Amino acid sequence: MSDEKPTRRDILRPLHLLLIALGCGVFAMVVTLVSTGAFTARVNASIADGTYEGLTPFALGLVVGGGAFIVTLLILAMLILAVDPADVTKTIDRPVLYDPEPEAENPDSEAPGRSASS
Repeated sequence: MSDEKPTRRDILRPLHLLLIALGCGVFAMVVTLVSTGAFTARVNASIADGTYEGLTPFALGLVVGGGAFIVTLLILAMLILAVDPADVTKTIDRPVLYDPEPEAENPDSEAPGRSASS
C-alpha cells in the first residue's frame, strides 16, 4: 500500500454526493406534495373519509423523492467516473474555451500555413 493517507476531503466526498442527492430528493418530494395538494383540507378530508382513490399525496411524494434521489446519485456517480483525477489537480494557465495551442514544429516560421516563398 502507499504511504499517502487520504485527506479529509477525499474521505468525505461520498458523503457530499449523498447529501446533494438527498437534497434533490427532498426538493422533488416537497414539490410533489405541494402540487398534489397534500396540505389542503379537501384532500386531507377525503383521505380521512376513505373516499380518496389512488396513491395518497404523501406516498406519491415518497415515490417521487426516492426516484429523484436514486437518479441524482447515479448521475453524479457517472459524472465522477468521467473525470480524470490528474486533471483535477492540474492548473490551467490559458483561457479554457479557446482551442488548444498547436505544437509549433518550427518556431522560426512567419505565419502558420504559409510558406516562406510566398
